[in-house]
Amino acid sequence: MKMNIMFVILLSLLWGHLNLCLATLHHHTFVIMESQYTRLCSTKTILTVNGRFPGPPVFVAQGDTIVIDVVNQASHNITIHWHGVKQDRYPWSDGPEYITQCPIQPGGRFRQSLVMTDEIGTLWWHAHSDWSRATVHGPLIVYPTNGSRYPFPRPHREIPLILGEWWRSDIQAVLNEFQRTGGDPNVSDAFLINGQPGVLYPCSVEDVFRLRVSYGRTYLIRMVNAVMNNIMFFKIANHSLVVVGSDGAYLKPFTTDYIAISPGQTIDFLLTTNQPPNQYYMASRVYAAAAQFDNTTTTAILEYVDNGNYTTLLPFSAIPSLPAFNDTPASINFTDRLRSLANREHPINVPLSITRNFLFTLSINIQPCVNSSCAGPLQERLVASINNVTFGSPRISILEAYYNGIEGVYTEDFPSDPPFQFNYTATPVPIPLWRSGNGTRVVVLDYNSTVEIVFQGTSILGGIDHPMHLHGQSFYVVGSGLGNFNPTTDPLNYNLVDPPHQNTIAVPIGGWTAIRFRANNPGVWLMHCHLERHVSWGMETVFITRDGDMPDQRMMPPPRDFPSCL
Repeated sequence: MKMNIMFVILLSLLWGHLNLCLATLHHHTFVIMESQYTRLCSTKTILTVNGRFPGPPVFVAQGDTIVIDVVNQASHNITIHWHGVKQDRYPWSDGPEYITQCPIQPGGRFRQSLVMTDEIGTLWWHAHSDWSRATVHGPLIVYPTNGSRYPFPRPHREIPLILGEWWRSDIQAVLNEFQRTGGDPNVSDAFLINGQPGVLYPCSVEDVFRLRVSYGRTYLIRMVNAVMNNIMFFKIANHSLVVVGSDGAYLKPFTTDYIAISPGQTIDFLLTTNQPPNQYYMASRVYAAAAQFDNTTTTAILEYVDNGNYTTLLPFSAIPSLPAFNDTPASINFTDRLRSLANREHPINVPLSITRNFLFTLSINIQPCVNSSCAGPLQERLVASINNVTFGSPRISILEAYYNGIEGVYTEDFPSDPPFQFNYTATPVPIPLWRSGNGTRVVVLDYNSTVEIVFQGTSILGGIDHPMHLHGQSFYVVGSGLGNFNPTTDPLNYNLVDPPHQNTIAVPIGGWTAIRFRANNPGVWLMHCHLERHVSWGMETVFITRDGDMPDQRMMPPPRDFPSCL
């Protein structure tokens, strides 16, 4: 018996060592620089990584380690966030400015280290300082470990497809202007597919991304929504799509003729080229149930190479018909179809017994302006809040303050429930409820806590959808609905069998979404709406997960070149 136990222990150690040996170390240098790019008849200077827009893709496998030297040769501060990478016990490389680090200043550099764990599929990286992510972003592709297979037919080829956005103005000027006026930001001038606006915009007939394919093949499209402020619809004329993954996790395959994708979210889908060889438009435009938005459509071209050279422009009438910009059911219905595989090869682990419950209201608010001079409602300043708290970023990173025991940077009293109870989704909302309070308030979780958060949208100032993103964790989306969450009846309909494992989820306008996760990643982790203007307005908070008792349950120390605020 003792011999059998020792054999199992030795076999386990050998297997762990073998896995470690099979893992690969990848090294990249990201040089942040200012580059000239021409779109929509004019040229401007933008921030890029290595001069590329969109930025360079990074390819890894599960279990691999990535080392990235970020070298800032630009004139702006910068940080880089690895969106969807769990950063196990190592929040020092997570990236959000003044949450886990101070920005990398011009002339500075920082080496980030990432160890991939259970992530699989498409993730991405992007700047997490001011609005720099408008042009500083790129895909992160995580392949299965050696010997593993996709749980769907092997594709002939894989293609990243990044939805982006373009302003004729300098993006920093856009940010500065709306922060100064207290109103909404100016909307963009174009949307982009892989950096190109497409044929419907001025001076853009040649600025079109072309995806060249062969008849009878299957392609894996890895889609990232890098748009700043909008959920997007996407469609390919005459073709069906089979969704197989999202946010670095596999999904039960389902067939659809359109995609609805939130900012920050990724969707993997299979495209089978089974139509008569020709050219077909791909198109994307906004889903926006409220607020100002760019009401334009970006296009790309799916081009069958079997039909030789194409010399004439496709007629605009061939652009596929997308859901209407305010088609809330189309957005909700797509998201509701996401389901984890939840099988023996790809199991899930949904927390069933919850130790910490939260109800978080998500609101657009106002705050008074000097001399009532702002451009928001009632001549006040637009802000945003979670549980009526508009988050104020400190000048020392919260991670650094937590690790070094520095007091006065944040308080540990973020409310678990809304401070004011009202009919959250009714209209109109009384004006006294429009205003929020400021604070750098955080939530502290014990290691291994099981957490449920119900995000409740409110109709203050009309309401809107909120794509909520959590750093350091993926979570299970166990329920959603329209109206006010009912804590007695709605949990009876939770999906605890095969909920999707996401890091970003759209909370519907006038509705709620429930998520669950286990807090087993010690560190400091940001949670925020991924609409960039809402982040600028303060719709965020921070979870601090305490260390556990064992050595492998404790946060690791900072690197030597950490961009300190002290």
